[in-house]
Amino acid sequence: MTKLSVNINKIATLRNSRGGNVPNLLQVAKDLQQFGAQGITIHPRPDERHIKYQDAYDLKQVVHTEYNIEGNPVKKFMDLVLAIKPTQVTLVPDADDALTSNAGWNTVKHKDFLIDIIKEFKNNNIRTSIFVDPTIEMIEGAKATGTDRIELYTEAFAHQYGLGNKTGIDAYVHSSVRANELGLGINAGHDLSLDNIQFFKQNIPDLLEVSIGHALVAESLYLGFDNVVKMYLNKLK
Repeated sequence: MTKLSVNINKIATLRNSRGGNVPNLLQVAKDLQQFGAQGITIHPRPDERHIKYQDAYDLKQVVHTEYNIEGNPVKKFMDLVLAIKPTQVTLVPDADDALTSNAGWNTVKHKDFLIDIIKEFKNNNIRTSIFVDPTIEMIEGAKATGTDRIELYTEAFAHQYGLGNKTGIDAYVHSSVRANELGLGINAGHDLSLDNIQFFKQNIPDLLEVSIGHALVAESLYLGFDNVVKMYLNKLK
């Protein structure tokens, strides 16, 4: 079964919009795990516009499943991850002012940089994953960095699926087959939802984990976290 890691950035965004501590980020993380989520994901950015760096430390005390911290490995981010030592760090090449992640790494161009970063994390027993676009060249480039896993950037798939074009999965299938041949674990995330997750899961061989935030939170406004988490788990079997 593919694991579901819930990205709780949007909970922090809602909290920050009014100040104070409503909704309580730590309680939401506890509840999501109780409802069946197999991991919690956060993506702190330098301006702390949603997840604050202190949140990352505080969550360490309540996340008893897998703890995944995403981000661009600038010094501040690296110091945070090395201090917390989460289950997994996912490296994302987003600019400081990016609204959301919008591209995977060029693993060929940034090979040497990624090798050094990944070595540091792995020396501290932190599983590493690289956010990548679904191209064979980038998958093979990821392997050369020494990463444990890749996270497939799924926005293009989700967009095409929403248009009724199921062939949008093809590049992801080919990339996943190659990743498996190279011994890379496969994660995926970005714009995955209740509408498209089952089709994606059924077509990607050995999909280990999906990280879902925006859609899951939006769906839960109508259906509730408990129901939505269980619906995802059912589709990920």
